Amino acid sequence: MNKVEHIGIAVTDISVAGNIYEKLLNTPVYKTETVKSEGVLTAFLQTGPNKVELLQALNDDSPIAKFIAKKGEGIHHIAFEVDDIVAEMHRLKNEGFVLLNDEPKQGADNKLVCFVHPKSANGVLIELCQEIS
Repeated sequence: MNKVEHIGIAVTDISVAGNIYEKLLNTPVYKTETVKSEGVLTAFLQTGPNKVELLQALNDDSPIAKFIAKKGEGIHHIAFEVDDIVAEMHRLKNEGFVLLNDEPKQGADNKLVCFVHPKSANGVLIELCQEIS
């Protein structure tokens, strides 16, 4: 794993949250994107090398809707950049981690993604991200 790629924050209203984080970080939302496979609307902010991804559920079946219903708004996941997501998935499986998907899938911000089950990582949802070239 190369670096923290972004921190994902679950929100109920991406417009309101976007305004708050724009003021907090003193930087604009640079991109919004719908990820239909996850049922979310995302917004990205960047300050220096650090990115924050805001996530709003698009429907009640979305993992974000379920997260907010259970825990409320807040940090949802930490994403790490990897060079080869398939190799990293294989390595993590061999180390005994439980992955939430068997194959990488298309995520936001031009990335292939895979999630590590929070029960395998001390209660933290981990996302692996590989830039699509």
